[in-house]
Amino acid sequence: MSPIIIAIVILALLYAFLNGRNDSSSIVATMISSRALSPRAALLITAVAEFLGPFIFGIAVAKTIGHGIVQAELISTTVILAAMLSAVAWNLLTGYLGLPSSSSHALIGGLIGAVVMGAGWQAIQISGLEKTLIPLFVAPLIGFGIGFIVLRIIMRLSWDASPSINENFKRNQIFTVIVLALSHGSNDAPKAMGMITLALITGSYLNTFVVPTWVILMCALAISAGTAVGAQRLIRTVGAKFYKIAPMDAFSAQLASAIVVLTASLTGGPVSASQVISTAIMGVGAAERPNKVRWKIASDIGTTWLLTIPATALLAALVYILLTRSIQ
Repeated sequence: MSPIIIAIVILALLYAFLNGRNDSSSIVATMISSRALSPRAALLITAVAEFLGPFIFGIAVAKTIGHGIVQAELISTTVILAAMLSAVAWNLLTGYLGLPSSSSHALIGGLIGAVVMGAGWQAIQISGLEKTLIPLFVAPLIGFGIGFIVLRIIMRLSWDASPSINENFKRNQIFTVIVLALSHGSNDAPKAMGMITLALITGSYLNTFVVPTWVILMCALAISAGTAVGAQRLIRTVGAKFYKIAPMDAFSAQLASAIVVLTASLTGGPVSASQVISTAIMGVGAAERPNKVRWKIASDIGTTWLLTIPATALLAALVYILLTRSIQ
């Protein structure tokens, strides 16, 4: 392989690792905050499920990212390198600051910025871009709504239960967190797979969009390793700053998030798990008592989400210019 392809593979694996560290920490946040499991046990269970996710629920998202957005024959590997550098840089920055930003938004923004700068808008497949952006922006709203509904249903079913029911919610979180982690692994690891496969096609190492087995394995390992490391700052942000999370809240938020992310994974729709989980937590809190949620924190995170795509698009465009000048 050429040095630029090797660099893209390394960056894609680093992206998957950071995705696991940043996004997947949101998965265990509610479990840890509600004291269902220790941080180490929760992260270990999640890491194993993240690895298995692509093999159980498939990698439909990889085709959406690597084949549906960009016309491979119109771009160069330098474009893909610029997109990956932008996404990784943004993930490092937001991870350092402890902000639950969206790795998915960073990747899409970086890809759009690099492609437009390197090949123009004609290289973008508008229908594929719509298929990508709509789930990214709609899924958090759905997560809020389902979180709200799930808690209301659970409250109705358990209105006369004794306090010991909290122990059941704690135990059942093991099931919901596994399903959520499997779903996340099959949605986020394929994003890195899609970028590597796109690079292999652009570099003439593949003729058709078929994700090689070694790519699936390496990306699954990378996101799993990132999850095992965890990001304690993000766990505190997502798990504690919205409101004090009880076991019933945690179970409801995980169940709602799993429904949304798994549906998206099976249909090939890329979503941001961190967004869905955060809004599901907000929906659960609002269902119990609207003033229970610290909406200022939600507003700050929402601002970060809205800025991610334009910021990474501009960053990728700048990186592409610098790369082309250095190559010349």
